[in-house]
Amino acid sequence: MPFVALGLVADLARAVAAQGYAAPTPIQSQAIPLILAGRDLLAAAQTGTGKTAAFTLPLLQRLQLHRNGPLPAGRPRALVLTPTRELAAQIADSVRVHGRHVAPRAALLVGGVSMGPQFDALRRRVDVLVATPGRLLDHLSQKTVSLAGVEILVLDEADRMLDLGFLPAIRRLLALVPERRQTLLFSATFAEPIRQLAGDFLRDPAVIDIAPRNAPADRVEQQVHPVDAEQKTALLSHLLSAGERDATLVFTRTKHGADRLSRQLERDGIRTAALHGNKSQSARTRALDDFKQGRIQVLVATDIAARGLDIVQLPRVVNYELPHVPEDYVHRIGRTGRAGRAGLAISLVSADEVARLRDIQRLLGRQLPSSVVEGFAPNGARPVPAPGGPTARRHPTHRVVPPTGERSILSPPRQPARPEAGAGNASRRRHHPNPPRRVATTGDRA
Repeated sequence: MPFVALGLVADLARAVAAQGYAAPTPIQSQAIPLILAGRDLLAAAQTGTGKTAAFTLPLLQRLQLHRNGPLPAGRPRALVLTPTRELAAQIADSVRVHGRHVAPRAALLVGGVSMGPQFDALRRRVDVLVATPGRLLDHLSQKTVSLAGVEILVLDEADRMLDLGFLPAIRRLLALVPERRQTLLFSATFAEPIRQLAGDFLRDPAVIDIAPRNAPADRVEQQVHPVDAEQKTALLSHLLSAGERDATLVFTRTKHGADRLSRQLERDGIRTAALHGNKSQSARTRALDDFKQGRIQVLVATDIAARGLDIVQLPRVVNYELPHVPEDYVHRIGRTGRAGRAGLAISLVSADEVARLRDIQRLLGRQLPSSVVEGFAPNGARPVPAPGGPTARRHPTHRVVPPTGERSILSPPRQPARPEAGAGNASRRRHHPNPPRRVATTGDRA
């Protein structure tokens, strides 16, 4: 089915064709007609399936076809909110690329950079405003922007936008947006409480579930390697140095942990950079560009890289540490296996993370293949065989000890470390019994 069959005007279909896309993805096929019809929407689809184009294309068309004369400067007609700066930048680029023949005026408001150029952008007409909540609130406090003319509101990665970290800020922003508007919520994962909460913001919404809830992409092979915590760095260095030296995105739980691991890998002769919320925006942009261009082999990042990083040719993701929230695992491994390509997701799991692994497997509804890498067997533990069924494809860098018995009995999990406070940790994770309510105000959390 061509894009024009979805109801897109020729100018937009031509811009999509120039990007090399001949047919829409499933999320685009279902979402675009609904958005063009003016419906509110709650849409869940796996990462790497074209969600950004699924809302930017119809959004641009509705703005073009329902133009009622130019609005005053700094008064956008469409507002797209995202949890991270990188994702915001990618959406703004999508608006410009897809709208090349309809010439929308887009502005990008994110923290970590000077507000001067943002002031300049808001002094002109703005059709589409893409922002992170903290920086948008900063501008609203200085009265440089008004949301009174917003016709279409998009929350991208909506599960993160509606969690306890951002919810107070979102409610403040929604109070400034007209009640008569179209609201679109997109994400790869929607926990049931988030789906229920979304009802507060949506009016008779259409619901799209392209894949089983919270499911990773089918082409991502997942592998667990049990290992002692103190041996994780050595095992990671071994995997990165052996066989094919693929570009690899490595996830840690904390910013200091990302810096520490990055320095160690550099000492091991592996070209590495770190990406997290304590880095300046220029440093984050440089690290990401070096990674995309192949100037470094490894990017060590916190969960700010779990969403919004669109790196098409990323063959491998490694969970150096498992995330606090199971849904974040799906977003992490969704950085690989994009655009129909195969990907590999490796998790290094120590005894104190067994409970987290169990939660992830419960979310996925299946057990993940597990094997011990030769020379890195956990102390006092026998190798862990993969679950029954077809044998998983072994990556060329993996030398696996053959299974020799039943699943090993690991020591009881220790109390997990508290997540580091500050930028990059927008939410107080839901596993805390009484998470404090925090309002995202000045700056950005990511």
